[in-house]
Amino acid sequence: MLPKDVIANIRKIEIRTRKIVDELTGGAYHSVFKGRGMEFSEVREYAPGDDVRTIDWNVTARFGHPFVKKFVEERELTVFLLVDVSGSGDFGSTGRSKNALAAELASVLAFSAIRNNDRVGLLLFSDREELFVPPRKGRRHVLRLIRELLVCDRRGRGTDLKLGLETMMRLTNRKAVVFLISDMLDANFAMPLAVAAKRHDLIGMRVIDPKELALPRAGCVAVEDAETGEVLTADLGSRRRVERYGAGASALRAGQTDIFRRAGSDLIDITCGGDYVLPLMRFFKKREKRHM
Repeated sequence: MLPKDVIANIRKIEIRTRKIVDELTGGAYHSVFKGRGMEFSEVREYAPGDDVRTIDWNVTARFGHPFVKKFVEERELTVFLLVDVSGSGDFGSTGRSKNALAAELASVLAFSAIRNNDRVGLLLFSDREELFVPPRKGRRHVLRLIRELLVCDRRGRGTDLKLGLETMMRLTNRKAVVFLISDMLDANFAMPLAVAAKRHDLIGMRVIDPKELALPRAGCVAVEDAETGEVLTADLGSRRRVERYGAGASALRAGQTDIFRRAGSDLIDITCGGDYVLPLMRFFKKREKRHM
């Protein structure tokens, strides 16, 4: 039995994301993520201007005049949510942690998928595989995914993007739309990302806290690594040190962006405390233009 506060939180997320899902599925989601191909529907009599390559010669021979095959887009997709639940995601300076924001983003994408009759699956990972839920359809299935996102009792604290990507590849046989939701605070994942992007339509969603972009001048402070537990003392009293931190953070993000660019994958930045709807809508519009 789930605690009442978890049930209330699941309901709150469903209500809060409903309007966002309506906006995303108003045409953008459908046009951006195409189905697997064209599926045969029926035959009809040939009309001037029809493509002769679609003539059904068996039916034509049977009736003595030409018939053509009609096709419809095979819409059903598999959407796979690959969500990093490592210790670094517990950080939050805006009243919401990165992991909480990741859970809401995953919920929006899951509801968008089932609204379009797509199947959606979930893989939670840290420095180990935490939980796998096979792709299915339906609202009850999505509510289960949200529950797992909110109550995940993780065993690891580190981040291993290589492990997450390789596990997803092992568990997903058919081509899928894969959303990798993480703060991307890891190294050595360029190769598995490139391999996964060749098989799947892979989109990265980089969850960032504002304090990871720039720190205030605050004198000497003790900071703890959320993944290793190591405590260090940082001198933030110097403007030069603060600026050096900001430059290092920018260089790190630029390197991550380049990894996705070279893999041919999109990367969306989502900042805690900000509006995540605008980055999502910009992404869909950009992808929509690309498919025109």
